Amino acid sequence: MLPTVVSALQHSRYLQRLFAAQPELQAATEAQLQQPFSRAEMEAALDPALDEAGLKIALRKLRQAVMARIFCRDLLGLADLDEVIVTVSDLAEVAILAALECVTRPDERSGVPIGAESGQVQQLIVVGMGKLGGRELNVSSDIDLIFVFPEDGESNGTRPISNQEWFTRAGKRLIALIHDVTADGFVFRVDMRLRPYGDSGPLVSSFASLENYLLTQGREWERYAWIKGRAICDDNGLYARRGVAGLGGDAAGLMQLVTPFVYRKYLDYGAYASMRDLHAQIRREVARRDMADNIKLGPGGIREVEFIAQVFQLIRGGRRPALRIRPTRQVLAELVGMGQLEALAVVELNAAYVFLRDLEHRLQYLDDAQTQMLPSNEADRALIAASMGHPDWNSFCSALDVHRNNVARHFEQVFALPQAEGDAVHPLAGVWLGIADGHSSLEKLAALGYQDPAEIERQLAGIAQGGRYQSLADKSRRRLDALIPPLVEVAARQRNPDATLARILRFLETISRRESYLALLAEHPQTLSRLAALHSASPWVADYLHRHPILLDELLDARLLYSAPDWPRLGQQLRADLAAVGEDQEAEMDVLRHFQHQQIFRLCAQDLAGEYSLTTLSDHLSDLADLILAVTLERAWAELPGRHKPEASFAAIGYGKLGGKELGYGSDLDIIFVYEDEDAEAGEKYAKLARRIISWLSTTTAAGALYEVDLRLRPNGASGLLVSSVSGFAQYQQENAWVWEHQALTRARFAAGDAAVGAKFETVRRAILSQRRDVVKLAEDVVGMREKMLATHPAKAQDVKHMRGGLVDVEFIVQFLVLAHAWQHPGLLANSGNIALLRVAADAGLIPAALASDAQEAYRRLRELQHKERLDGSAPSEEALAAVQPYCEAVRSLWHVVFG
Repeated sequence: MLPTVVSALQHSRYLQRLFAAQPELQAATEAQLQQPFSRAEMEAALDPALDEAGLKIALRKLRQAVMARIFCRDLLGLADLDEVIVTVSDLAEVAILAALECVTRPDERSGVPIGAESGQVQQLIVVGMGKLGGRELNVSSDIDLIFVFPEDGESNGTRPISNQEWFTRAGKRLIALIHDVTADGFVFRVDMRLRPYGDSGPLVSSFASLENYLLTQGREWERYAWIKGRAICDDNGLYARRGVAGLGGDAAGLMQLVTPFVYRKYLDYGAYASMRDLHAQIRREVARRDMADNIKLGPGGIREVEFIAQVFQLIRGGRRPALRIRPTRQVLAELVGMGQLEALAVVELNAAYVFLRDLEHRLQYLDDAQTQMLPSNEADRALIAASMGHPDWNSFCSALDVHRNNVARHFEQVFALPQAEGDAVHPLAGVWLGIADGHSSLEKLAALGYQDPAEIERQLAGIAQGGRYQSLADKSRRRLDALIPPLVEVAARQRNPDATLARILRFLETISRRESYLALLAEHPQTLSRLAALHSASPWVADYLHRHPILLDELLDARLLYSAPDWPRLGQQLRADLAAVGEDQEAEMDVLRHFQHQQIFRLCAQDLAGEYSLTTLSDHLSDLADLILAVTLERAWAELPGRHKPEASFAAIGYGKLGGKELGYGSDLDIIFVYEDEDAEAGEKYAKLARRIISWLSTTTAAGALYEVDLRLRPNGASGLLVSSVSGFAQYQQENAWVWEHQALTRARFAAGDAAVGAKFETVRRAILSQRRDVVKLAEDVVGMREKMLATHPAKAQDVKHMRGGLVDVEFIVQFLVLAHAWQHPGLLANSGNIALLRVAADAGLIPAALASDAQEAYRRLRELQHKERLDGSAPSEEALAAVQPYCEAVRSLWHVVFG
């Protein structure tokens, strides 16, 4: 049996009064109970020709009809929370748009407002804030509005007035249409206090005045408020019926103006303190007014769920446009995907949010009152418990406490006051403050384990007495004072405490003027040990972090920092982040750079933790480069003027370390570009594409650089065309290429772009390498090329790349074996790396197995020394070189076997 409205009446005195006064509304609600109240149905109930008096009545009748049905549907279990908040939000928007159309009709005397700069008719933009902006209104909610218009100027009537006055009059009439209480009630209570300067400010603002206010007067709590700010416009709905220009363009312009105020380009960890202060003010007000039973503002209430979502938006929204969304639960879901919140935490927060919002509605259903207070009388408590599906008040309170406790626990975890800003004083605070005041702490520093405490004291004193420290704002100086003692402590625990602290202090000076970075370290003291460990492990890592301090964020979560990369998933994330910034090329380039720096830093942390062999690390670095190439190619082609097809028939081919998947930290990319396209202008178009790709990869922006690109291996080298058709490349390799170019081809592979073009390139590569050659002449050419290299890069004992028996010798041996014997042994055609190809050659009987094995070990060990040299910033030690010499001698022996 279908439920009836009678079953809902016991839970709403408002419905009882409404249906008693209007039996026909009860009948209509009963008849349509099974259907949600759609936006189209709301719009159809309003005649656009109505005057203000008629619209005032129609809007209130519409509200009664909507509320009657949604109250009943929710109380009877026919609607979920989403339907309730969307329906109420639709009602608010329909009412605003209808009122907006009514109050902005041309006036015979004053005309319509005209922009002084554009000469265009100006439109009033109504901005919905708070729950209206997020389309999360409750059934008895106020609506927070701000009125904005694009340009100052004056109207074009017989008695012109300023645009400011014209829109002020319109705004007041709009408020009256929605807010005024008549015999039919009201539509929504309107709150305008979020506008610039609040109640004391003008009712409407031009874009210019709003921008000036945000730049000069905007406060932190207003950033929080504007997160949900949204222009209420409908270019195809009621407002467009008069044939006037729509609001979409102006609304977009408004949000472009507001976005930089709300979302910082950097990671804004100062938002924690701001949100914490705002929450403390709310808590004090709750305590003062004895509002612990307020399910919105009290502990574990709705506002705390919203704060959790919004603090991450403030911190990260500037870097992650995907977080610039308004609905609270969507933000929480996005945070799980980003790894910022645990999935279980979000499950609990979502469950609590739905429970609390459902409860909020049931409290308001009683008398259509804007309340979030739990009832104190037994009758209403029984009604609320029953409407929430519980047999009695105690059972209901137990369920409520579970949800509020969950919210409070997660809130405290996110907003917990860091020790650095709490009451506790670090045991070494006296050391730092004493040195800053000119007192000696040599004994304490020596006791901590520092080898040269006098030098450490000198460095600390240099910071304390330096101009940078002295000129810091008080808040930043206090944070630095709180950070240095624990950093002195954690650095002392490292194997090289003096070098570690010296690097950390240099880093602190680098970031000291960026309050957000100091806030990050202060808010998350668990990062200090990781910071010290990385600075201890490698000067290269320390320098990398100094160049890209935004990577501090990576230290927050060990799960993310040390999780193996999932390149397909990361590629999806990167493409989504790029799509979110639109076709802003500078922003796209920065997104690419931040992504690459983040991934390299993670790989380096995992490398230093011993999680990868060098081969696996190089595979990951090469996969990263392939991904950056692929995404750069996609974006550059999508934005190329005059492109003649959706996807480019074009491929980037990796040579050298990229081709052999042996990339290291800071490696250049050796690439060439090939295409396969019958279009008459294909060569010119793909040359433009190649130039764009090179620019995107190598240009240094505020976010740094990606890769240095080397194109000298393309046909005819630096004097050759930037791109080649596959057939042109094949002809060049067949007829004009030097032996050294065929040597390079042994390590070439498709890296990014059109896989079909890549496959055609691979066919050409195999055909060239499979040619039968004069082995004696080939040996002379290869040895001759090696001699030329020695002339420019002498064989020095500590140069593991160019020394005799070193990396280059192994590479030349393998390249010769491929070129000389691949026609007989196709296994040599695989681009599987030098170590694997030495085994293929040995198995084929081309070289002695023992020498091949020793040469493999030499190549492996020398690459590890080269990698360690990069991380340590110093040449290999004599002991390390001595250990590998027997294997290098085997390489020299193999050279004589191969080349005679």
